Amino acid sequence: MKKILRSGYTTGACAAAGVKAALICMTTGERVDGVDITALDGTLLKIPIEKVEKKSDGIRVEVIKFSGDDPDITNGVSIFTTVRKISGEGINFRAGLGVGHITKPGLQLPVGEPAINPAPRKLIRNVAEEFDIDGLEIEISIPEGVTLAQKTLNPVLGVEGGLSIIGTTGVLRPMSEEAFKNSLVPQIDVAKAAGFDTLVFVPGKIGETIAKKLGYPEGAIIQTSNFIGFMLEAAADRNIAKIILCGHIGKLAKVAAGVFHTHNRVADCRLETLAAYCAAEGLPSAEVRRILAANTTEDAAQIIAENKFERVYKIIAIRASQRAKRYVYGKLDVDIVLVDYGGNVLGTNF
Repeated sequence: MKKILRSGYTTGACAAAGVKAALICMTTGERVDGVDITALDGTLLKIPIEKVEKKSDGIRVEVIKFSGDDPDITNGVSIFTTVRKISGEGINFRAGLGVGHITKPGLQLPVGEPAINPAPRKLIRNVAEEFDIDGLEIEISIPEGVTLAQKTLNPVLGVEGGLSIIGTTGVLRPMSEEAFKNSLVPQIDVAKAAGFDTLVFVPGKIGETIAKKLGYPEGAIIQTSNFIGFMLEAAADRNIAKIILCGHIGKLAKVAAGVFHTHNRVADCRLETLAAYCAAEGLPSAEVRRILAANTTEDAAQIIAENKFERVYKIIAIRASQRAKRYVYGKLDVDIVLVDYGGNVLGTNF
């Protein structure tokens, strides 16, 4: 029987629940142990409140993040919301400890703003409208966010000092592949806003390390994970002129074979691709069989080196470039840089 995955609630929903609990305390003096809020998609969320504290300048509420069955790094982390009454009207948002600030253009918020995304802000405003109070300062803090942010793309995207308060509705459904892919795209927007029209796509840390060593600007380096085709399309949609695809031969050999989702459970044709191109270049059949029997592409590369067949890498790079450009119907140019685990450039198409 297929397991039904549990949904949770976003950091934005935690903050909104904290605001509601704080405003209840502010208006009635009552400290509640749970609140109901309506997510932006209409879902009713029942969110437990860990603690409500009256401070000298406001009310501080702690909510423990619950991610359901989503592998979210903030699951179980405390989200603190402090609500203060201020003069004037409306809501002033403030980033506390562990919540970042925007430092680069291209994101949903202008530079200098607290990294509290538009949807969470709307959810918080909806909650605040239930109370007849004008003029609020709402500070959100995630003390663990200072270290957790280093495990996210925030430093690359230009969110410094901590995590972002995120979520599109308030409901956290178990991470779909589509959601993960979409989380990679803002890197392109940030790089474009910084003035780059040539971007360096890297499927992982190996490509990133080599790209930096080769002198490509850090602001132009974009993580694609296994979703090379999806990210090429995203770049084409944003009128990026050129992509330099820099990565391990084991990943990019798949692109030469026309594979643009490179997870090994989707397509694992690395050795077959290397063997086919070597065979086409005249490598003896016994050596081709050795490549097919190799454990890894690194092992296969040793066989290629033994036979002084390194010229095959340029052919594979040329083919990968052709397939990538065809994938986006020629909307952008694509260069290829093939590397090994040792950081050596094996071949390019240029």
